[in-house]
Amino acid sequence: MSKDRYDSQQLNDLVIQMMETELGGEQVYRTAISCALNADLKKEWQEYLDETLTHQNVVRSLCDTLGLDPDMQTPSRAVVKHIGESLVKAMQLAQKGGDPAAAQLVACECVVHAETKDHANWELLGKVAEVATGDVGKALKTAHAAVEQDEDHHLYHTKGWCRELSIEALGMPAVLPPPEEVKNVETAIGASRAEQQRTAML
Repeated sequence: MSKDRYDSQQLNDLVIQMMETELGGEQVYRTAISCALNADLKKEWQEYLDETLTHQNVVRSLCDTLGLDPDMQTPSRAVVKHIGESLVKAMQLAQKGGDPAAAQLVACECVVHAETKDHANWELLGKVAEVATGDVGKALKTAHAAVEQDEDHHLYHTKGWCRELSIEALGMPAVLPPPEEVKNVETAIGASRAEQQRTAML
């Protein structure tokens, strides 16, 4: 363990995983956008794609600070890459199924899978940023502050879309755009409250 109370090798591994997650996220969003039927959802995902491209640059900058090659291959990165590619293939498979509404729903599920990992990465980086000092601490805090709110938005809003489109597919009244979108939710507590209030919005 370093004097900063974290394992620097594990931090490096996390940042390399983050690089791959953001690269894979770009492909997930590009494919998901091609599956989106709902105009609001398509617009939302386009914004998330643009933000993901910005996040790639944030992680590349972090790699520079840590002296890491952003293209470095590691066993954990290979796993992240495999999962990202699998999500893209799942959406393509759904598109071939001939039911556009079903493919849109699969795309929502795949984005939630991708963003769950992405959100967890940034959450972990934030934990290290709390204890890291010096130039590394400053770089981690800056990166985390630049991206954290976007990641909350991506995960909680897409989970809302996923839930409401699933409810619609079951033939029940759905709230579209979802409550998370209407109330501009950016925390887990906010997402929970928005979901609880959905029946009042029908």
